[in-house]
Amino acid sequence: MNNSESDLERAATAEGLPVAPSAAPVLEAARVPLERSLIDARVVLICAWAIALAIVTGFVAQALVAIIGLVTNISFYGRFSTAFVSPANNHLGWLVLFIPPIGGVIVGLMARYGSKAIRGHGIPEAMEQVLLNESRIPARVTFLKPLSAAISIGTGGPFGAEGPIIATGGALGSVLGQIFRTTATERKILLAAGAAAGMAATFGSPVSAVLLAVELLLFEFRPRSLVPVALASVAASAVRMLLVGTEPIFGMPMLARPSGEALAMYALVGALIGWVSVYVTRAVYWIEDLFEHLPVHWMWWPAIGGVFVGAIGIISPHTLGVGYDNIEGMVAGKIAGEAVIWLCIFKFLSWSISLGSGTSGGTLAPLFTIGGGCGVALGELFALSFPRFGIDPRICALVGMAAMFAGASRALLASVVFAFETTLQPLGLLPLLGGCTAGYLVSAMLMRNTIMTEKLARRGVRVPAEYAADYLERIHVGDACSRNVIALREDQTVDEVHDITATHQGFPVVDVHGRLIGVVTRRDFMDRDPDTPLRALIRRPPSVIFPDMSLRDAADHMVREDVGRLPVVDRDDPRRLIGIITRSDLLKVHAKRLDEERT
Repeated sequence: MNNSESDLERAATAEGLPVAPSAAPVLEAARVPLERSLIDARVVLICAWAIALAIVTGFVAQALVAIIGLVTNISFYGRFSTAFVSPANNHLGWLVLFIPPIGGVIVGLMARYGSKAIRGHGIPEAMEQVLLNESRIPARVTFLKPLSAAISIGTGGPFGAEGPIIATGGALGSVLGQIFRTTATERKILLAAGAAAGMAATFGSPVSAVLLAVELLLFEFRPRSLVPVALASVAASAVRMLLVGTEPIFGMPMLARPSGEALAMYALVGALIGWVSVYVTRAVYWIEDLFEHLPVHWMWWPAIGGVFVGAIGIISPHTLGVGYDNIEGMVAGKIAGEAVIWLCIFKFLSWSISLGSGTSGGTLAPLFTIGGGCGVALGELFALSFPRFGIDPRICALVGMAAMFAGASRALLASVVFAFETTLQPLGLLPLLGGCTAGYLVSAMLMRNTIMTEKLARRGVRVPAEYAADYLERIHVGDACSRNVIALREDQTVDEVHDITATHQGFPVVDVHGRLIGVVTRRDFMDRDPDTPLRALIRRPPSVIFPDMSLRDAADHMVREDVGRLPVVDRDDPRRLIGIITRSDLLKVHAKRLDEERT
């Protein structure tokens, strides 16, 4: 049996049951859409590649952390060590002013002469490749992005390592998909798998890594994409457990069960921080616009931003570098009062200016620091104002950092689960869900685009914001097709059907027994002799559809076959015509969907 016969045999099955053998010759001539299972052998192969990719990404993530530690130790302490340390304890004094600009110069040179794609925090750039470039990322980005980020962060850049690691994992997945023969959809899956692996390897947060990939990169929720990404996330987390251990990255004391009044206040904290996230996002892009008006080449912008980072670092040393220790201090109750307010303000200024300059670094850790600081401040205020509610400022810090990211990125579920996975505090889940949802709601009401999508929107790229089930997938062809079909006989001539052909664009053609043999369109009648029989106008076997298939199958089949209508035939008797489905019928079904949305 050749490949085409094998495909046709698979196409002629219903839920795995073969049709009558007598129908095989007809099916071989007709063109019917293939019916694919949710998971097939190709998906299993993609899963294997995703797991291998995740293992490599897990080691790359730890290598990047080590390189950041090396650059930090050399820049601020003058020693050769890969230990991951904070620049805050340096004794350089005013010399700190010069270190971030030096890093900015190096990053600017790498961006100009290496790849401009290393600028920014990585996730919007990965989204752009998914949406516009069939998930093709240049191979050089796989080493330029982590190296530039390590230099930027190691010289005091106020960023997290997670953004560059996510971007690097995504780039590795894209390159893997380009090396092997894959479709654009499969490359997107591998890109998302690499990105999820990068996040899981950094924070030990496999579930939120999958959710982030779904909400920001995949733009879908299908088994053939979800399974490889989930397996990659698990594999990367296993590598992290092997190299680092299982302790949460942000350790905090056990929490008490919140009261109903406290839950309401945590939701209010989330709503307020969601409102703040709107202005944080706008400020970042306002500063970016200011840099666009500078009369110098963009290569020098990171160095200019570095001057501000260094100056603020002299005033507030804890704004330098990744700042994971700041986040842990907030959720553990070690940083509070006036200190947390000033840290929050200076971190925001340092990060927004540096990010606006186009240097390389991540946004998640800075947003968590700013949100956590706002949460602590609000928590202390509410605890003093309503002492009987039992409000815990540590939970407010937890809610604040997650709500800030949920409001700025609109990755709601990823934000909730991430805060839980990085602290392992189950009693914080309910406050997190309420606070993040409230922040998401406020942000969605006040801001159309997010910190991830505003840059793409300015370039004219439309990013999906809602992921709903395909409405066409819900409706059978048999429920939407026209049953009163005007069919022409093969022995009729062009002249005999002249008046009939003016009523529609295309018509099925049947033999003398009423059995389908083909389809003709108005174009087929042009410049034809009036005595030409219709059978002579049929140029190819008919493209048909079964009534139990979905309208999505019909739409896809029309595109593949380049036709505007499909005869609907009986699955058990494929030459028996029972209806016809057109592009107009596909559009008409959306009227019901619009009616369902009307009040």
